[in-house]
Amino acid sequence: MRTRPEALRHIENRSFDVCVIGGGATGSGCALDAQLRGLKTVQLEARDFGSATSSASTKMIHGGIRYLEQAIRELDYKEYEVVRRALHERVHMLRNARYLTKTELFLTPCYSWFSVLYFEIGLKLYDWIAGSAGLAPSFFVPRQEILRRMPRLNPQRLIGAVAYTDGQFDDARYNIGLVNTFTEAGGEALNYARVVGFLKDSGGKITAAEVEDQLSHRRFVVHARAFINATGPFADTIRQLASPGAPPRMRLSKGVHILLPLEVLSSLDALLIPRTEDGRVLFAIPWLGRLLVGTTEQEVAVHDELFLTREEVEYLLRHLNRYLARPVTADQIVSGSVGARPLVAATGKTDTKKLARDHEIEMDRRSGLISIMGGKWTTYRAMAEDTVNAVQRFLGGPISRAQTLDHPLAGSAGYLPDYWQTLAKEWGVSELTALHLAQKYGTAAGRILGLVREDAGLSAPLVEGLAPIRAEVVFAAREEMAVSIEDVLARRIGLQLYGWRDAIKGAPAVAQLLARELGWSESTEKQAATEYVEMINHLFEKAGLAS
Repeated sequence: MRTRPEALRHIENRSFDVCVIGGGATGSGCALDAQLRGLKTVQLEARDFGSATSSASTKMIHGGIRYLEQAIRELDYKEYEVVRRALHERVHMLRNARYLTKTELFLTPCYSWFSVLYFEIGLKLYDWIAGSAGLAPSFFVPRQEILRRMPRLNPQRLIGAVAYTDGQFDDARYNIGLVNTFTEAGGEALNYARVVGFLKDSGGKITAAEVEDQLSHRRFVVHARAFINATGPFADTIRQLASPGAPPRMRLSKGVHILLPLEVLSSLDALLIPRTEDGRVLFAIPWLGRLLVGTTEQEVAVHDELFLTREEVEYLLRHLNRYLARPVTADQIVSGSVGARPLVAATGKTDTKKLARDHEIEMDRRSGLISIMGGKWTTYRAMAEDTVNAVQRFLGGPISRAQTLDHPLAGSAGYLPDYWQTLAKEWGVSELTALHLAQKYGTAAGRILGLVREDAGLSAPLVEGLAPIRAEVVFAAREEMAVSIEDVLARRIGLQLYGWRDAIKGAPAVAQLLARELGWSESTEKQAATEYVEMINHLFEKAGLAS
């Protein structure tokens, strides 16, 4: 990826075949697909890449157990198709970025033989739908075995569990990996570039986007033959910018997760809580040294501020504690994440948890804007393929074959599961840091450690005792367009989600390194660190937690 100033120079006032608006999973997938098909493509993101929904998922690559149950209960073929497509896309996500993905065993505790039968039938159907793309067959786990695998589970009335396998991934880094792969293929990407208007020809067709650089507040124009609106929760905003008065289509569902110490479950397996008081499914999933618990479902508006609230904390802990021998308390929470899922409005369905996670492509025949709406992380590639097919139809040429099905992400070349051992041996870093770098960057980790040769001080940890090192901040600024402390800690390195208190400790060092790389003044450096700490403390306060 170019530095941000370089990218800006290569994008402003230039012409492209395709302009993709949106830097989340869908937008990044569309940009990569279009570029690999030979279309000269530019990607514009109003904030940071993956800074909204795409970095606040449940970190699962899955078909959707709840969606399958809903499809059967309501005889909803559309929901069934979402599950089927996702299960067949799942294997490609796992293969295309092995350093960012893994398989995970999910255990569903059963307290009656009816439950055992119910879940065994449902999961065998899940296996059948996956077919040759299946990861492993589901199976019954006897009582003694599940208590051995998950010793903190409450043993009272427990009969056993039904187990199945799904995928897991690092969503924020996968998103950055897509952007890196896109730019390596010759595409141009720019974050903090908000589309604020469109220029049109005499017939009303969009010919250019007016863009505002969110850092300098300077405006410029980007010309393109086709425009893709892949802005997720903000799709209606762009649709109405292209066609004022366009009826809204999006329904947003707030999803919340909390992070706990891994010892809460003391297991490498994930726990599926199959039924909540409001008909949801919850997960407690080991994830990069923490236990991720979520998610909730609450309808929100596009401009609502999204925070983890005290009520949501109580909801998640209440349901989790029903399954644990020793209850978890709120003071054990180390961090949380919140996102708004972009669901497409459906006639007759008023509850967001009943809306299908399918995607829809809308062609605005007057303006020419192509909007991709809805969907889920696991199907991002298929969504992009459908969207670029629509672009090629719009441009009037033949529809070429998508190249993304088995296209590895940047950092995948030469990667093996023991790559972290190679890093530790060749570069002399700790095993903890070597594993972290391998899991975040794949074989690109060597480029980060190469910075240590230029400046030995960059080998120091950001926070004493934790894996991330200072060289990652420099790499994020030079190679991945990070321009703020949150860009680095939340989406490039992942320290913010690992622990809010740890992120506060690391903020001054990140500010110092960004100041050096980006030319900040001393006062700007101090202000950035202060504002970041205030933001994290605000998250603690909203959640009713002690900072």
